[in-house]
Amino acid sequence: MTERRPAASRTAVLVCQGRAAGDGRAAEGRFVDPMAVRLLRAAERDPVDAVRAGTPPEGWRARMTYESVRAGAEIAVPRTVAVDEALCARTTGQLVILGAGLDTRAWRLSALARTTVWEVDHPASQRDKRARLADAVRGREEDGNGTAGPPALARSVRFTPVDFAVDDLGAALEAAGHDPVEPTTWLWEGVVPYLTPEEVCATLAALAARTAPGSALVVNYQTPSLKAAAGRRLSRVLGSSVTAGEPWRSLWRPRRMAALLAAHGLRVVRDSSLLDVARELGAPARERTSLRTGRVAVAESR
Repeated sequence: MTERRPAASRTAVLVCQGRAAGDGRAAEGRFVDPMAVRLLRAAERDPVDAVRAGTPPEGWRARMTYESVRAGAEIAVPRTVAVDEALCARTTGQLVILGAGLDTRAWRLSALARTTVWEVDHPASQRDKRARLADAVRGREEDGNGTAGPPALARSVRFTPVDFAVDDLGAALEAAGHDPVEPTTWLWEGVVPYLTPEEVCATLAALAARTAPGSALVVNYQTPSLKAAAGRRLSRVLGSSVTAGEPWRSLWRPRRMAALLAAHGLRVVRDSSLLDVARELGAPARERTSLRTGRVAVAESR
């Protein structure tokens, strides 16, 4: 029997669709992501186009996809802005993105021109990302104007396959050329809820062992919510969510997260809810549970 390969993350696709739907439409002057749509397959672009046009489709399944992408945009925009601005304020020669998914920062942030970026992700998701990048760069998929994807703006991008549940993160980064003596900016976005508390602690321990003075961590995490938990359970039962097979495994309150980071030599200097960020941006977002419970913390090495 042929061994079945693990599937690439569907959550990464939904987040990318959300960024593509919000590109140039929200948080004017602070959010753009023209690369996001280029990483999507043709069928994945259809609901993005519908959301941008404001034309909900008929049929409950198509409407569910439409609403997922629309909600994804409301969440992705403030989250991306909070992360981008934290990263640009703390650029170093090294940026490690843990659970990179379909991240586009190495291709759109000019602040990374002198930064080497390590994209760390599950091997299956990374294979999918690299295939999508190849299609974008070579212009293999029709995108309406026939242009090829842009080259990376970062100094270089190093793809580093890691399964956080079983692999040694430190060894993988060492093999990929990461220098633990030089300051590093770490980004951990959209990953923490999908790891067990033990995996979160193990990842932080590996990160801390390679964190020099002058380093910083930008981490996105979710706080507990009975309403959110009930909604995710219902989605799994109904099979109405494309991410139903990717359950949340750990949720953290700000005080507990700050204590965990402090135990690994990182002091939290800012911790904001996505709802507060959305309000500050003036984004037309509802008070979604995911905005209230989603947070972005910035911590600096001591």
